[in-house]
Order: sequence, then C-alpha cells, then structure tokens
Amino acid sequence: MYDVTLTESYFPAQEDGKLTDKTIGDILRDAAASSPNTLALKELPISGVIDRTWTYDELLTDAEKLAQALLSRHRPGDRIALWAPNIPEWVLIELGAALAGLTIVTVNPSYQPSELKYVLEQSQAATLYLVEEYRGNPMAENARSVIVDLPNVTALIDIEDHDALFDWDGETRQLPEVKPGDPVQIQYTSGTTGFPKGAVLHHRGIVNNSRQTLERLGMGPGDVYLNFMPMFHTGGCAVACLGSINQQGTMIIAALFDPNVMIQIIEQEKVNVFLGVPTMIIGLLEAQQTHAHDLSSVYTVCSGGSMVPPEIVRRAKAAFGANLQIIYGQTETSPVITCVWENDTLEDITGSVGQPMPYVEVAIIDPKTNKIAPIDTVGEICSRGYLNMIEYNDNPKATAETIDKEGWLHTGDLGTMDARGYVRVTGRVKEMIIRGGENLFPAEIENAMQEHRALAEIAVVGIPDDKWGEVVACFMRRAGHETPERDELIAHCRERLSPQKTPTIWIYVDDWPLTGSGKIQKFVLRDQFMEGQFAPL
Repeated sequence: MYDVTLTESYFPAQEDGKLTDKTIGDILRDAAASSPNTLALKELPISGVIDRTWTYDELLTDAEKLAQALLSRHRPGDRIALWAPNIPEWVLIELGAALAGLTIVTVNPSYQPSELKYVLEQSQAATLYLVEEYRGNPMAENARSVIVDLPNVTALIDIEDHDALFDWDGETRQLPEVKPGDPVQIQYTSGTTGFPKGAVLHHRGIVNNSRQTLERLGMGPGDVYLNFMPMFHTGGCAVACLGSINQQGTMIIAALFDPNVMIQIIEQEKVNVFLGVPTMIIGLLEAQQTHAHDLSSVYTVCSGGSMVPPEIVRRAKAAFGANLQIIYGQTETSPVITCVWENDTLEDITGSVGQPMPYVEVAIIDPKTNKIAPIDTVGEICSRGYLNMIEYNDNPKATAETIDKEGWLHTGDLGTMDARGYVRVTGRVKEMIIRGGENLFPAEIENAMQEHRALAEIAVVGIPDDKWGEVVACFMRRAGHETPERDELIAHCRERLSPQKTPTIWIYVDDWPLTGSGKIQKFVLRDQFMEGQFAPL
C-alpha cells in the first residue's frame, strides 16, 4: 500500500512504476518480440471445449494482415462498429484496427434494432463488423433493416467469414503513425441511470491502465487469465485483453459466461486470474457449491463494476482460497480508478475499494460547494490524470458536465476517503435516497441485507413517497428455496442499522434487469415498481 497521511480527501498521484507512451500496436509488437512462442489467446466457444489458439507471433501476424485489409477499406481516423460476442475475431479487430489507426465503436451483442441504430447513428461509424446471430438475436437481419436509414454505414461484414474479413485489394500499405493520445475506442456507457453516452477512449489510457491493474492483481508472464467479461466493455477488451498482452500472459476468451463451465475450465486450464462483476462471482460460488472443482491454481479473484458486499468477499476467499481484490472505476476512466492490494486486511477489502492507481489523482468533492471534502466525509468521487476519457462523442454538454475546468472527472458516485487514501463507495449521486431530509446510502443497506443466509443478491432503491419524499425499497433474490418473511427481514436489518435505514418495501425477484456488463439497473426496478409490476411483502 502507499504510505500516506492525508489531511483532506485528496490523494495526489503516486509516481511508482512507469507511465508509458505506448499504443496498442506497440505492446503487441513488444510481446511478439520477447515472447513469440507464448500462447497469447485461446478460444472457449459455447461448447465449453477449447478450440483455436494463437501464439504472440501468430497474433501479431494476423493483426497486421487484418490491418492491411482494413486500410484497403478505411482511412486512418475512421470509425468502425464491432457487434459481436466474445470470439477471437473480436480481439483480432481490436488489434488490427489499432494498428491501422482506426477507432472501434463497441456494440453490445444483445442490442435490439433501436439500440443498434442509436449507436451507429450517434457514432457515425462507417462499417458494421458483426456476426450473423448470437443466442437467438438475429443480428445480421436486424442490421440490414437498420442501415437502410443510415447513410453513414456503407457496409456490413461478417467477421466469422475470414474471406470477407481479411479481403483486401493486394496493395501493401505502410501502417500509419499512431500516437498514444489518439482515440482508439468509443464505448457506450452501461446506462444504469438512463440512455448511454459514447465515451471516447485513447491508447495511452487503456494501455497504461490495463497494465497497472494486472500488475496490482499480481499477473505475470505466462500466467493464465480467464476472460468472461464482455469484450464490448472495458473489463473485457481493456483490463483482460490488453492487460494480458502487457503482461505477456495467456488469455482464454469465453464466448458465454456459464458458471458451471467456467469452474471446469479453471480446473482444466489452471487459470490464475479472472475478473467478474458481483453477479458473476455469486454464480461461480453457487456452481462450486453444487459441483466442487479443484480451483487451487487461482491466486487472484477480482471483482468490481458495483459495490461488492462483505459477505460475498468472505465466501469467495473461502471457496477459491485466493486473494480477492476489489477494483473501482468506470468506462470513462479506462476503466480502473482504485484497487485494493493483495496484502490488505479483510476489513479494507470488505470496507473499501482500495487506494488509487499510479499516476492518478482522486478527490472527494462536495457536490454543493465543489470543494474538496474533509477526511471521512461523503462527497462525489472524482479522478484526474492520464486515465480520463477524451470526451463524450459529439456531446459537449455532457462532457462539460462530467469533466470540469480543472480536469476533474466527476464519476457520479458518492464515497469517502480516509487518511490513508482508501476510498469507500457509498452509492450513486442520483441513487442517494433522501428520506425525510436525511441522506441514506443504498450500498450500506445492501451490505447489511447481504449477510442474511437466505438472500443471494440485493438492490436497494428509493421510491417516491408523499410523506417522506422517498422511502427505501429492498429488492431481493433468494439464495435457495427459503423465503424469509417481512418481520424476519426487518429484524435482520434493525440488528445492523439504525431504524430510519430499514426498508419500508420488501420485494422478491427471480432475476434482474441488467446492463450489458452485468450491473443491476436500479432505475428500471424503480420504474417497474411505479408501474405496479411487483407485489411487495
């Protein structure tokens, strides 16, 4: 850990290690030069059986070949959209486009026509690279219907048809000079609070951040990383993919997150590291409890994307016998802002999201005064440094609302910072519940309810109320067949929290409305409740 003693909630950038001026193409070439025969990529299709593989030398060769094909269709600086699940071609396009100086627009493969149309139109992507279908979603059919009204999209290319993907005019072109500050990806935010915005990310941000993250997680050369985070999300295409290349390890790319298959592959392939949002970690724990496998090869389990309840941390450490490290960040920050250390205490792992990453400033800023808050005082978590996005695509108003004139990126998350620089997330600025004039933080209530043995997942939401302004609603997914009654749930909460924090509304759900990256969409739960779709206890 960094040894600091702060007097206010501001953590200055720590310049340990190196901040490199490298592009995605640079780190791929570095890996191919120093570890040409190391397995870089393994394909895990839906069948659950490892299929195609690439060494670093083979990966560079294919990426450069694809870069030539892309340059025969596009000019450096063009935007191309990528609409596909986790398959090796996704990786090849990510690398080939970076070498060609193109910007890829990542698209969630579960999108329906209206969502696809919005992203293609808002990003002004020139070509859509896609698969025919995925899990019943007729993607090519939907795409053909959408682009009729989009003159900016000039072609559709099936990335699983290698003759089409690698087709080029035969003219060998010199690859362009790509700079670290150049845009490389536009990722549309998950939309937990509304319609997505396109965060424009640059090479320097995702290259350095992925390396620093996996260094803190302890991944080294030759280690095996199981990637079941979606590639359209920074957790998949940046932390996992670019991080593995930076560390010259082996990435297994999983086409589908099936907890039972994942624990089999962990045992079979001797996986060392993986990252999953809390819903995924819970799924793995439930699968391991049903059919135990040898998971002793794992030395780091990483989770983030939303608050990770203490009970889940304890269960994961017991099941995997490994370090569980929590990361915190968002798409707009490439993505990781803070991370716990492997030797942190259980109290710090369960009660914080760690200290900031190297070369990153973090402050807790009072939303009302826009000044740095005192130690241990709730405010908005803000970051400043190389990791921040360039802008929101074609949205200067949203950009100005997010990145202030002093360069602070306002995350929209509420949190505190202690004197050691450890950050604690307490909720979203827009999710904070104001009951009778008192601020209540959903994460605190969720963590308390997560300790109930019969509950697997919790989401706490504020519901409008004429008397109190808002009241607390607790949505719950059962861990098994047991269904605690209302009185038992209230008693459990009262044992741990003050009375005003006790939910008024209790609702069981069988599944959640999720973003593409696995976060619970609380605003959807709120809307569904207001529409009368739930029957509270």
